[in-house]
Amino acid sequence: MLRVLMASFLSLCLTAAVAVAQSDNVVLLADSVLVEQGGDKLVATGNVEALHNGTRLTASSIVYDRVANTLDIQGPIRITQPTGEILTATEAQLDQGFRNGLLESARFVLDEQLQIASARAARIDGRYTAMSQVAATSCQVCGSDRPPLWAIRASRVVHDAEERQIYFDDAQLRVLGVPVFYIPRMRLPDPTLERARGFLIPELKTSTLLGFGIKLPYFIPIGDHADLTLTPYLSPITRTLEGRYRQAFRNGDITVNTAVSRDTLESGTLRGLLFADGAFQLNRGFRLSFDIEAVTDDAYLNDYNSRFKKDRLDSAITLSRTTRDTFFSTGLIHYESLTDGEHNATQPTIIGDLRYNRRFFPKRIGGEVRLGVAAHSHYRYSDTDVDGSDADTVVDGRDVGRVNIGLSWRDRWTLPAGIRAGAVTEVWIDHFAVRQDAVAEGDYTQVTPAASLELRWPLVKKTQNGGRVLLEPIAQVGWIGGDRTDVPNDESTRVEFDEGNLLSLSRFPAADRRERGLIGAAGLRWMREDPDGWRAALTVGRVWRDDADPDFSRSSGMDSTTSDWLLAGQFSHKTGIQLLARGLFDGADTRFTKAEIRANVTQPKYSLGASYILLTTDPAEDRDDAQSQWRLNGRYNIDRQWTATGSTRYDIAEGQFLTAGIGAEYRNECVAVDFSVSRSFASSTNLEPSTDFGLTVALTGFSTGGSGKEYRRSCN
Repeated sequence: MLRVLMASFLSLCLTAAVAVAQSDNVVLLADSVLVEQGGDKLVATGNVEALHNGTRLTASSIVYDRVANTLDIQGPIRITQPTGEILTATEAQLDQGFRNGLLESARFVLDEQLQIASARAARIDGRYTAMSQVAATSCQVCGSDRPPLWAIRASRVVHDAEERQIYFDDAQLRVLGVPVFYIPRMRLPDPTLERARGFLIPELKTSTLLGFGIKLPYFIPIGDHADLTLTPYLSPITRTLEGRYRQAFRNGDITVNTAVSRDTLESGTLRGLLFADGAFQLNRGFRLSFDIEAVTDDAYLNDYNSRFKKDRLDSAITLSRTTRDTFFSTGLIHYESLTDGEHNATQPTIIGDLRYNRRFFPKRIGGEVRLGVAAHSHYRYSDTDVDGSDADTVVDGRDVGRVNIGLSWRDRWTLPAGIRAGAVTEVWIDHFAVRQDAVAEGDYTQVTPAASLELRWPLVKKTQNGGRVLLEPIAQVGWIGGDRTDVPNDESTRVEFDEGNLLSLSRFPAADRRERGLIGAAGLRWMREDPDGWRAALTVGRVWRDDADPDFSRSSGMDSTTSDWLLAGQFSHKTGIQLLARGLFDGADTRFTKAEIRANVTQPKYSLGASYILLTTDPAEDRDDAQSQWRLNGRYNIDRQWTATGSTRYDIAEGQFLTAGIGAEYRNECVAVDFSVSRSFASSTNLEPSTDFGLTVALTGFSTGGSGKEYRRSCN
């Protein structure tokens, strides 16, 4: 068998004693190559393969006409472009560079997904492929007589390889061979284009509040670094326009989401929302971030089942910088409550914060010195200086500002038998300015010294199978001096006692309250890591004090001289099981005052998540009724194409569901269908219960529908 390698037509013609003028190099492989008498034609037959500028062509025979500069090719023909596009045909006539010509019975495959079959195709300037009598689909076609799930029939299709767009004339969408939709002209992005102007996947929605409607998003790219998506939402109840704007900068990005609605729920009222966020990296390691959250009314997020649904809106701007030994942050936050019964005029609405921390390592005394400076203020819109009609005892218009300075020294040592000792000395200087409080208006200053000594005895053991076990008793004795001033408790009303602050000198979350007197704490930590792929940990602890602190609430577990038992544990396994639990156990009443459990199981076939929370009644935390809720969510892959999802939230204390939802997803190589049903059992007087149905159908294989290559099947 003769194999001839031709680096260029010029070198071939030198071998055949014929001169051929050519500028581009072509490599030709074939079983047989003949040059006809006169040198005007070259005939290559048998396993022919030609390469030109990254384009590869295979055929059974090629006849090159030097005078016409054309290639007559007999199939089966396969042309593979450098971009991955594949063009097949039974016969073709092309120019030497494969840029122009005609192909008979052509099939065009884009990104291994979308295939376009045509009676004839024309190649124009290496950029356009024009096809006539076309059928396009991304469904697997295995040569059977059964029609594909969907196909687009058209009299003419043009693919622009440079713009990566596909243009259809007289397009007809067929489902299982049945025509269902016709459009005279249509443009779709090919699957290799990530950002293309045009309509995205429509969504059908049915809501008990808004009726049956449709969302039809339209995507508009703005240069290479910005885009805008406009989504009209139409139903008998509402006319809504949603918008999303995104822009990426050299040092950050921003996203703006908006919606404007006019509906019959609030007749004659224009409703809407504005949610925006962004972050930027500035010079010298500073980071600027912001977010804006605003709605026209408390019920809008619930009525429209918005993905931004929340009970409290917060808009903030923050400037921060973190280095090895310093931390700086300053910001401004605005809160707005959407919960019925909470009045924004009497809530701390505008919050200002500044924090600066720095640590030093003095060589003379050793250890570590920490300096912390904080400034904080919160403002209420109300001008009332007494407690009004609210159920709590907070003054309606109280405004507070404070400055706090903390200086501490700490060090650790290793004692005989491996015992670890640590010492901390600290002093806080706090100044408060209270305004619009008839009882406590004025300035307050307090100086609080503190010191503590802690001991840890980490006992480590190796098991016979190579695992590691840690058993660590811990103990602390501490003293906090000074006297508490009459500054009102405006920030430290919710205290969390957990394993993170078991050995803390003050467990109040803010500086308006600090623990006083002699305190002690003790606990036990256990942890095991097993080579079989599981890990478990458990922490048990308790706190004692000389005198009970009345500013600790009942559910904090710290309202007496002896605290509740702190119990915290976690477990994880390589099979995907994760469990986290913590709680405060009141030994006197043999019950939990506060508890939280979270569990997750993640498997290739399914995933399941569950959480439980318990909060007992506590008037000091404005909780007259106990809260006990379950939350469940899961996902199950029925088979390669079908996936089922579900979620629910159930209030055990009230004996009712709060939310519930199920969904089903079907995906194969050419279509993606998502269906969902959700129910909100709203109990607030300013919200209405609602049920929402959602349906989206996407034809994969185009840029707008996503990729379906991972679901590609094989023909038997």
